[in-house]
Amino acid sequence: MADTWRFIDTGSCPAAYNMALDEAIAVAVRKDLAPPTLRVYGWVAPSLSIGCFQRAEDIDSRYCSKKQIPIVRRPTGGRGILHGNEMTYSFSAKTTSGLFSKGLLDSYKRISSAIGLALTKAGLSPELKLMKEMKRSSVSSGRVNNPFCFRSISFGEISVNGKKIVGSAQKRWPDGLLQQGSIPFLVDEDEIVKIFRLDYLREIEESMTGLREISPELDYGILKEALRISFEEVFEVKFIFSYPSVKEVSLAREMEVQKYLSNEWTFGR
Repeated sequence: MADTWRFIDTGSCPAAYNMALDEAIAVAVRKDLAPPTLRVYGWVAPSLSIGCFQRAEDIDSRYCSKKQIPIVRRPTGGRGILHGNEMTYSFSAKTTSGLFSKGLLDSYKRISSAIGLALTKAGLSPELKLMKEMKRSSVSSGRVNNPFCFRSISFGEISVNGKKIVGSAQKRWPDGLLQQGSIPFLVDEDEIVKIFRLDYLREIEESMTGLREISPELDYGILKEALRISFEEVFEVKFIFSYPSVKEVSLAREMEVQKYLSNEWTFGR
């Protein structure tokens, strides 16, 4: 009999609450209060997330404030992402034994395989990067470490025709993991250039694309269903449709205020 996991669609939420709820769900999973959980969600307004260890000075916070773009620091690593017209996912699981106990790269590869299958089911032709080494891009970023997530394709990440279409990052504890990812439908290139102080628009055009630039008719519901089915097939499990528990929501509200809306957390690095 297949294991039963949770599938949660919370719709669009504020930036800080999105991060807090992802972490609260991961806490519940790690404590065996919930099974492995795949959550999909959106953003009530265009929002910027930066990686857990990323420097706040990597982005133009004054510009974001002027444009009323919320800035939030993720619990996961990686670099900055401007969220908007996209599907965002998070996945939480135990790492003490079983499928995700073999380390970050193995887990990343497994999860990326499921996402790649979902994109294939949605009518795309994704390419999954499974080599650790990355050739330098033909377009120079002008920086040693470019602050924009979609500027490079790393191990386990997914592209179409050499352009990145999914940006993901993972946080691991001794007993569990949280992976978060952004799958854009449309890309606001002008805003990205300004927020990340990039020199050229073509830095974006040559490194990433939105799903509707490839498949204009692609529907959010179709991708969501493809993602659910693909996780079930790859991991040989059965999802139950669910909602965050009362405890998860309560913890998320606490962390939203105490952590993810805190300037110390967001801008302290």
